[in-house]
Amino acid sequence: MTDVAARLDVVRRRIRTAGSAPNALTLVAVSKGQPVVALQAARAAGLDDLGESYAQELDDKVDEVGAGVRWHFIGNLQRNKVRLIAPFVHLWQSVDRLSLAGEIARRAPGAQILVQVNLTGAEQQGGCPPERTLAVVEGCRDLGLDVRGLMGIGPRGSDDEIRRAFARLRAEVDRLGLAECSMGMSGDLEAAVAEGATILRVGSALFGPRPGAVGVGM
Repeated sequence: MTDVAARLDVVRRRIRTAGSAPNALTLVAVSKGQPVVALQAARAAGLDDLGESYAQELDDKVDEVGAGVRWHFIGNLQRNKVRLIAPFVHLWQSVDRLSLAGEIARRAPGAQILVQVNLTGAEQQGGCPPERTLAVVEGCRDLGLDVRGLMGIGPRGSDDEIRRAFARLRAEVDRLGLAECSMGMSGDLEAAVAEGATILRVGSALFGPRPGAVGVGM
């Protein structure tokens, strides 16, 4: 875990090389599957934005990690799990349907959210279809939620394919007059930075592979 600070330096160099100042972006340390000691190392390195994909895991970590964390929920979420984490979430990044938005509005009125857009058509990635983005954004606003921006997961493909997908998301953010564009993970953060990301979600580049996981995560 002492490697987290060194890995963070590498990530910041990658961001600068891609064309942005690291402090101009929000870097969310994707801590799903990581032990609490890893999260504590991230905080010691100056990272207060932590991202979790499972409601129960986030709830389990809150007390152990301590105060001052800005928790981001970044995974697929069932409505019946909203109540569990509503008191803790700073930014709900994966709101993709109005039924979920309605439950968030009920449990955390005025919450800050991002609408997740499906950039690839892959059902397992979640996100609303691109043609539904405006309707979901307007519906969330009608529920009293603070729609800060959009979120998307890049395709597995060539650099050009990834950049085109991110460019489409950024264009939609601009078209809707939103502030935040959450895109880019450990493997494609350069493309995201180049196309105008304001939030990066980085896991394996900071923590290494999740304990017990096969391959590399976010």
